[in-house]
Amino acid sequence: MLTVAAFYHFAPLPEPAALQDVLRAVAQAGGVKGSILLAREGVNGTIAGDPAAVLAVLDQVRGWPGFEALAWKESPAAAMPFGRMKVKVKAEIVTMGQPDVDPTARVGHYVTPADWNALIADPDVAVIDTRNEYEVSLGTFAGAVDPGTRSFRDFPAWWAANGERFQGKRIAMFCTGGIRCEKSTNWLIGQGVRDVYHLQGGILKYLEEVPAEESLWQGECYVFDDRVSVGHGLVPGGRVSCGACRRPVIDPGSPAYEAGVCCAACVDEYGPEDRARFRERQRQMMLAAARGKQHLGAE
Repeated sequence: MLTVAAFYHFAPLPEPAALQDVLRAVAQAGGVKGSILLAREGVNGTIAGDPAAVLAVLDQVRGWPGFEALAWKESPAAAMPFGRMKVKVKAEIVTMGQPDVDPTARVGHYVTPADWNALIADPDVAVIDTRNEYEVSLGTFAGAVDPGTRSFRDFPAWWAANGERFQGKRIAMFCTGGIRCEKSTNWLIGQGVRDVYHLQGGILKYLEEVPAEESLWQGECYVFDDRVSVGHGLVPGGRVSCGACRRPVIDPGSPAYEAGVCCAACVDEYGPEDRARFRERQRQMMLAAARGKQHLGAE
């Protein structure tokens, strides 16, 4: 059984590019695969592999000044959910596009999974899902507001247009692992919102710790790897993602769905040349699978 570790940490990284090669080397030496983003504001990643090899990568990050308190969430995987190991340098480890946002300065009040149900059941609390619409389509908390965003960059504009309707409410926010809420709660505080809360560890920690019979979560949680979604206990949900748009396939029986080529969500988003390219990629993936290998285009 492999270990999947999801992690992030906000702390200054003055020269993230200088750490890129050594981090990739440590991961590849242990056969670890996944994706890690480095930026001047910190690190964000999800990796998978043998438990000891995954821990070696995490220990490498914890050895950086300011990253000693790095925490992560673990879940099991029967098969490798990534095709390769990527370590990239970005402007942000989660892109909000708001240069004044600084999660190291202040964030909303953390709420543990054990205390989350009581908070969001309060009628004076507005619960907001900070994820994108295709993630929300698989599952969310009962009664949560869906901003309908296509990108996390859209959230500030959505709040600017809708914030007045939440006046007098306490705001409770949640996301997959917690990282988007670090920025969104800091941003709301900067907008003058006084009572802001967010789910510590995100949906993944909630699904790990809260028993299904006590849960207010409805559906599955989208994850950014080949598992596509997980449910209570972080058990893979059996979903597939579209080979074109990478969104989860909501209705595999739809006539708009063609494996590896398009789904109902993106059927009008690509032209004939794109479709031909996607079909060829799918053909190559099937040939690789028949040989017992993984085609890198599958990731």
